Formats: sequence, C-alpha cells, structure tokens
Amino acid sequence: MKNLSKFIFLLLSISAFAQEKLSLENCYILVEKNYPLAKQTDLLAKQNELDVAVIKTEKFPQLDFLAQATYQSDVTQIPIAIPNSTIEPPNKDQYKTTVSVNQLIYAGGLIDASAEVKLASLKTKQKQVEVSLYQLKKQINQLYFSILLQQEKKALLTSKKELLEAKLKEVKAGVKYGVLLSSSNSVLEAELLKIEQQFTEIEFNKTSLFETLSHLIGAEISNTTALKNPEFLSKLTSEIKRPELDLFKLKKEQIETSEQLNSLQNVPKIMGFVIGGYGNPGLNMLDNSFQTFYMTGVKLNWTIFDWKATKKQSESLLINKDIITTEEEIFKLNTNIELNQQQAEINKITSLIESDNSIIKLRNKIVKSAESQLKNGVITASAYITELTNLYEAQNNLNTHKIQLLLAKATYKVTQGN
Repeated sequence: MKNLSKFIFLLLSISAFAQEKLSLENCYILVEKNYPLAKQTDLLAKQNELDVAVIKTEKFPQLDFLAQATYQSDVTQIPIAIPNSTIEPPNKDQYKTTVSVNQLIYAGGLIDASAEVKLASLKTKQKQVEVSLYQLKKQINQLYFSILLQQEKKALLTSKKELLEAKLKEVKAGVKYGVLLSSSNSVLEAELLKIEQQFTEIEFNKTSLFETLSHLIGAEISNTTALKNPEFLSKLTSEIKRPELDLFKLKKEQIETSEQLNSLQNVPKIMGFVIGGYGNPGLNMLDNSFQTFYMTGVKLNWTIFDWKATKKQSESLLINKDIITTEEEIFKLNTNIELNQQQAEINKITSLIESDNSIIKLRNKIVKSAESQLKNGVITASAYITELTNLYEAQNNLNTHKIQLLLAKATYKVTQGN
C-alpha cells in the first residue's frame, strides 16, 4: 500500500508540475510499475491459479457417460441342450449406455506435488520478470545522466552568456570613448549568437532525451523538469545482490519440486468407482432383453516396471541442476569482472576531476588578466574570447566528469544489485 501511494504521488507530481524535480530512484520505481512487462507478474499469478485449479480437480469425482450400439459376427452360445429349457443366445446387435463415477482415494501425494511444481514455476517466471525489469535500470541511467549533463551545460552556458553581455556593455563604452576598436563589439556579439545556437542544440537534445525517458517509465515529463543529482552516501562494496541470484535459487528449487513429483509417478493409485447402465444384454448375458444394471468396487493401478524411465528423468533433473549452478558461477564471475572495470573507471574519473580543478584555477587567473588587458586595449576581443572559451571548456570538462562519475557510481550500484 505504501509503494502504491508513492507511485500515485509520483504520477501526479510529474504530470501536474513542470518544474517538479525528478529523482533517479523515482524513475526506477516508475519503470517497475509502468513498463508493459510489469503486467506479466499478475498475469502469471492468474494463470497459475487456473493451472492449480485444474490439477486439484483430480481429487473430485469424475463423471463419465458412455453410449454405444454394436453388431458382432458371433455371440456366445451354450453347445448343449438342457431338457425343458430354452436358452436363447444374445442378439448380435447390442446396445448399452452407462454412467460411471470414479473417485480417487489415494495417489501418494501426486496431486499436491504437481501443484507445488506449478507454484515453483510461477515464482521462477515472476522472478524472471523482475530480472528483466531490473536490467532496464542501466538504460534509465544513460538517459537520466545524459539529461543531467545537458542541464549542466545549459547552466554553464547561461553564466558565460551573462558574463559576455556584461563585458559587451563595457566594450561598447570603451568603443564610444575611443579606447577600444569598434570591431570588438562585433566579436562579442558573434560569440553571443554562437551561444544562442548552443542553447538551441541543448534544448533539442533535452527534448529528445526526455521523450525517450518518458516512454520508458510510462509517465509524462516536461522538458523543463529538473532532475536531481543523486547522492551516493553509502560506500560502494563488491558484494553482489542481484535478483539473478534469487532466480538461480528459484530454478534449483523448481528442479527439487520436479524431483519430488517424479519420485511419485509410480506410486500405487487407488480409486473407487460406481457404474450404472441400461442395455441389451445387461450383466446377465443369458437374459436377451433390455435391463438396468450397476457395478461398484475399488481398483488399484500400480506401474511396477517403467523401463527405468523415472530413474533417467531424475538423472536428467540433476544434470539440469548442475547446469544452473554453472550458469550462476559464470554470472558471478562476469559480474565481478564488470564491477572491477567500473571501479577502475570511477578511480580514473575521480583523478580527472582533481586535474580539472587545478586547470580551472589557472584558467581563472588567465581570464582575469585578459579582462584587464581588454579593458585597457592591450589585447583584442578575439583574444579575450579565446581565453574565456578555454575557461568555459575547462569548466565544462569538470561538469562532464562529475556527471560521468555519478553515472559510473549509479552503474556500479546497479551492477552490484544495491
């Protein structure tokens, strides 16, 4: 109920407020609720309910109706004459209708074992759906952090634009009083137009990314929605907690229930039955007329020898269990390799961020010096723009590396299963 309330709140907030912030965790929750594959969980449960109900019907009385008319080439006759008695042979054309009721009395737990196999199969299939939905998280990560990167680029570009606009006013004043060349105006104005082009490109990119993310999580998101930078407070560990591990476990449990069912295939089955009918002849073959009849009793069915089919099936199930164990080992190995690669990527980006900070400090000093030189007419506006662009690129690299670090950590956590 708590998750449902959270889900409804997310939907209302995203659709109603364009400026509402959206978090990475919210996207994870929405894709698990809205992605078409998620519907299969309930569908599988309903299907299993019907399958188990069908299996349970074997415990109920089974009612059969039979009607037949036959003609045979010969009939049973008494080859001796009995004095003072005439025994007519049955007719060659015979008619019979019967209604039979069969009730299973004992099957050694076979029916319940069959129901357990279906339940184990349901759990495995539902976990497979969960695994498939979980794998969408990496796709969400790529979209989410791509949008974050566009947002950071826009914010940085906005700062650059504001700085250039302020500088343009100073330059115009310098041109007016003959301190600076008139061409300085044009250089700054051209750079501002270039920034507008970059704004347009960012908006188109954001719109495309938002639309894709919106389709994936099944909720309308405005391209003005601000995405939150996720915080990774907990330390990254190498312990694997992926749903695939639970899937391997459930597959093994499914095999174990199948083994139990297989061991019960040849147990004796006891059934009670009642047969009632009407036909010519009836049970008395010497009475050549239509008559009613009935029969009741108990029957035992026991497969004593099945050519080792049950044993071979058990061996096949054990091999399948070993195959799943091998698949689990391969999954853990590949996941650990992937985690090591991602940890190396995190370390690399962390190092690059340290270098970015050092570069930006130096670039800031250079731009401040260039500002003073431009103001005094020592350098041209083009030279100033070059140094400002270098600073902007350094800041852009820093922001890009920060987003890449967040993405790397998010990918690490998804790969780990945390």
